[in-house]
Formats: sequence, structure tokens, C-alpha cells
Amino acid sequence: KYLEQWISDIPEYAIALAHKFWPGPMTLILQRSELAKDFLTGGQETVGIRIPDNSLALGLLEAFHKLGGTGIAAPSANRFGQVSPTTSDAVKEELGEFLADTDLVLDGGPSVVGLESTIIDCTGDLPRILRPGAVTIAMIEEVTGLKVYKVFENESDEFIQEDIRVSGSLENHYAPKAKVFLDQQPVVGSGFIALESIDTPDGVIRLAAPESVEEFARVIYSALREGDHQSLASIYIAQPTGDGLAIAIRDRLSRSAKGRS
Repeated sequence: KYLEQWISDIPEYAIALAHKFWPGPMTLILQRSELAKDFLTGGQETVGIRIPDNSLALGLLEAFHKLGGTGIAAPSANRFGQVSPTTSDAVKEELGEFLADTDLVLDGGPSVVGLESTIIDCTGDLPRILRPGAVTIAMIEEVTGLKVYKVFENESDEFIQEDIRVSGSLENHYAPKAKVFLDQQPVVGSGFIALESIDTPDGVIRLAAPESVEEFARVIYSALREGDHQSLASIYIAQPTGDGLAIAIRDRLSRSAKGRS
């Protein structure tokens, strides 16, 4: 309801996306207004807006609105470059030592999607994905009637960032302490994450066996954290193939694999 206070311009296709996918796992990048100061945008002329689909988060926003608030600045609850938390326990594990006794961790239950929101640049004539997620290319094109602009570079899963800095866009991100290997044969004593239909090699520690791509997205971060809990030196992951949410999973895993030398 306060979207117009935070932005100076919004194209029709962004309005269509907001009506369809909010509340939900989608962040829209728009031209900022004077309300969105440099300390919120990192000095950029754009601002990211999201309405999460979580009753506790929505309740927090509504309570703040009653006090006169117009929105909450909410960065991810993990340290820079580390594996994203998907439960309150993971948040406490990640940030607990940095929290004061008066700080609160709100437990809205485990993440439903598992991966971070789709980030869509809406500052141009066509929508452009800056970070893939559960709101997929096909979904965006169906709602807007437009082609997603510059999605892939060289027909790979490398998403083009260009002029806008967004969370999770570094080449090495989402990395556990263990070394991550993608689509390679696991070695004895290593961790292994793959769809349930893929057998576990002898002497390998199975960290997750999701039944679907959707479950893969929900469990991938907790499985990486479990590998670190077991002090594993390496984790091997058989990536899901195909389009849609599988693209977002491969995006995160490619960065995880580059995160440890």
C-alpha cells in the first residue's frame, strides 16, 4: 500500500507482477524515490521492494504500519557470502554471537521455498532477472506478455548483473566450509546430495535425497550446513536438470562451488 512512497516510477508490467506474485518470493528493482536514502540502496538509484508470503512477517509489517512505519529494511540473516539460513535455529547459529540480549529472532517456521526470492529489474522496457528463484522466466513472461531481457549469457546459467548490485550476485557465494563439487563422482568419506532416484555410492555420506526439484530447493541449504556439522571436507552434488526452479538451484550451487579454494 506504500509502494508509491518508495519509488519514483513503476512500469505497467511491474504492476502486473506485483498483483500476481505478492505476497511471495519476488523482489522488484525500481527507480527509488527520495524516501529510499543511500544507506538503504547502497548509493544506487534503485531500490528493491518485496512483500513476503509469511504470516509472521506480514504481521510485523502491519504492526509497524500502525506505529506510522512505511516499510522495513530487511537484509538476509546470514554473514556475507555464507550459506543462507532457512530456519530460526540456522539464523541463531549464523548470527548468535553477534546478537545482544535484547535482540529477537522471530520464528516464522522453515522457509517454504528454500531459495532466496527472484530479483527482477523493472527499470527498463523489459523485465530482467538479476537473481533466479521460484518466480520463473515462464511465469514472468506469461503474466507480462513480454520476453525476459538478457537472461542468459552464452547459453549458460550465468545470469548477467551489469549495472545493478543485488544480494547473492557474487561469483563465490552461498558457500559452506566444505569444498563443493558439482556433477562429479563422489569419493569415499564425502557428503552427497542428489535426487532420491540417484543411488548413494558406497562409503559416501548421504546428506539429502529430495524427491522433487521443489524439495531440492527447500533442503539444499540445510543439507550444506549438515555437511559442515559433520566436518566433511567435501560435498558432491548431482544438480537437477531442466528449466524453472532448477535454474535457480544451479545458480546457487555454481556459486557455492566457487566459494572455497
